[in-house]
Amino acid sequence: MNWDQVQGKWKEMKGRIREEWGALTDDDLAEAEGNREQLEGKIQQRYGKTKEEARKAVNDFIDKL
Repeated sequence: MNWDQVQGKWKEMKGRIREEWGALTDDDLAEAEGNREQLEGKIQQRYGKTKEEARKAVNDFIDKL
């Protein structure tokens, strides 16, 4: 799966994203609304990760789908 597919199925994917990153709130996901950079930014904020770590985490998540 690629990010375009995640973005296209955002409502369905929010549950999987919450399973992966439980600290993200519904508001966080609503703000991101399928935007990868915003999701990575929220992961950085909530988990104290660097930009590179957040990007890798999202890549790993997409690879698992």
